Amino acid sequence: MLVFAGLGNPGAQYASNRHNAGFMAADAIARRHSFSPWTKKFRGLIAEGQLAGEKIILIKPQTFMNLSGESVGEALRFYKLTPADLVVFYDELDLAPGKVRVKKGGGAGGHNGIRSLDQHVGKDYRRVRIGIGHPGVKELVHSYVLGDFAKSDRIWLEPLIDAIGEHAGLLAKGDDNSFMNKLTLALGGDQGGDPGGAASGAASAARPPADPTKPAQKGQSHIRQARPSQPAVKLPESGPMAAMLKKLFGK
Repeated sequence: MLVFAGLGNPGAQYASNRHNAGFMAADAIARRHSFSPWTKKFRGLIAEGQLAGEKIILIKPQTFMNLSGESVGEALRFYKLTPADLVVFYDELDLAPGKVRVKKGGGAGGHNGIRSLDQHVGKDYRRVRIGIGHPGVKELVHSYVLGDFAKSDRIWLEPLIDAIGEHAGLLAKGDDNSFMNKLTLALGGDQGGDPGGAASGAASAARPPADPTKPAQKGQSHIRQARPSQPAVKLPESGPMAAMLKKLFGK
């Protein structure tokens, strides 16, 4: 059994906030894999289901972000689970919008929900960090994370959240790299260099380097495409120009 926790703030006014990316991920998993209806338990909302043959308890703490660890801690103790059995989905300021990284342990990075979890369950759980970008200055962080995703964000947000839901079974199997690669593909390969470089590395491995001893193939150079070959110019065979050319270059 595993516990998948999505972090966020309860209430309709927060539903579309950047800080609620974890709730969005949990909802997507529940929808995609036909989990049970959400019910109140452990000061949160829980739904039960299976991923890759593993029983999963989804939880969305309703304690507000800063006390997330209290709710998740209750669930782990009730099921007699350890931090190794916990996967947490949350928003990450230090990742560009749309990028996702999975790691085990680490610091809170200023995230109050993660700080609360570290205090109540320890640090050795897996973290699915969903990049929301940074506003640029520290003073704007609070209003930024509690602000709604912009309309332009929907271009990457919706396919990303759907992909998290679709491929969550890979997390249940412990295949974190494949999970990240699937998300990369869902966004058209624009996740950047993921740990291990599996997505971009696979593409590079499938495309052998060009052989410098062979002539370039048609279509390889954008310069060739932009500058088509011109028909050969016929040189004069008689007259003053022909005489000058013969004098310069011989017959």
